[in-house]
Amino acid sequence: MVRFLIARLSVTFSLTLVLAGLVVLPPAPVQAQAYPNRPIKMIVPHAPGGVTDVVTRIMVQPLSEALGQSVVVENRPGAAGLVGTEVAAKAPADGYTLLQFVDTNTIFPSVQKQIGHDPAGSFAPITLLVRGSHVLIANPAVPANNLQELIAYAKSKPGEVAFASPGVGSPQHLAAEILQTSTGIKLIHVPFKGGGQAIGDVVGGHVPLGLLGMAPTLPFVRDGKLKVIAVTGANRSPLLPNIPTVAESGVPGFQTIQWQGVVAPAGTPEAIIARLHAETVKVMNSPTVVERLKGVGMEVATNTPAEFRAMIADELKRWPGVVQKAGIEPE
Repeated sequence: MVRFLIARLSVTFSLTLVLAGLVVLPPAPVQAQAYPNRPIKMIVPHAPGGVTDVVTRIMVQPLSEALGQSVVVENRPGAAGLVGTEVAAKAPADGYTLLQFVDTNTIFPSVQKQIGHDPAGSFAPITLLVRGSHVLIANPAVPANNLQELIAYAKSKPGEVAFASPGVGSPQHLAAEILQTSTGIKLIHVPFKGGGQAIGDVVGGHVPLGLLGMAPTLPFVRDGKLKVIAVTGANRSPLLPNIPTVAESGVPGFQTIQWQGVVAPAGTPEAIIARLHAETVKVMNSPTVVERLKGVGMEVATNTPAEFRAMIADELKRWPGVVQKAGIEPE
């Protein structure tokens, strides 16, 4: 009888534990439905006013509405985006910290001797967001209105003409280095903590040239405070149809683009990544967002997490050769 009672108690206790476990650990679909239940932080690793910031602010309001929670932008500039990126890499993998991941992120291993994260392994890709062209701009006082005139002007003042970029090792910086190598000119690089700050000094005449993103430069171009020498993409921009590409202007094969996506810290649950992907793609492809992005020279280019991961891997393979050819030593 004692053995029988003990057996009954053991079975009852085991069933109680199982039932308790079912209560404490709900199925994955229920967990996914519960996300998000508090505000989400979107880290922009560049200063306000630059192209990364502009694109982010266009998307966060409709994304907040789609998710039912606020998506709050947090600018964390520094070291061409490295500071904010490493903050995001160390954040909890719970879906409440996201990062605007850009072309610069795949350049870091080629221009930095040591970084505190792995661009491929430290993040869970969600989707590519946009692509666009860079622009070579000048203060109106610069006596050049096209690339050939600018080359002649720079050659008349070797090592004296400066250009602004969003930071050392940024795609814009590398584009300018390739341009110098291709044309035989020598410019002085003036790095800034983001495109917004760089534009201010070009508009003010403190730095005569800039190689920057199109989005933050367009208002100043329209107001006559900046002039565009050339665009860096393979094709002319619909927003600047009269401005030739660098390749058209006498540097065959020259092409650089900028791109921007969103990632979460590695280890973020797949159900959360799937939810973020679905809502972000819907938002980015909505007519209102598409038109607003066109207005700043950016084209929506969403893809799947797997496709974005493969793209990041390809970019990581591309940049070492470009950096070496440009003669940039890792810092």
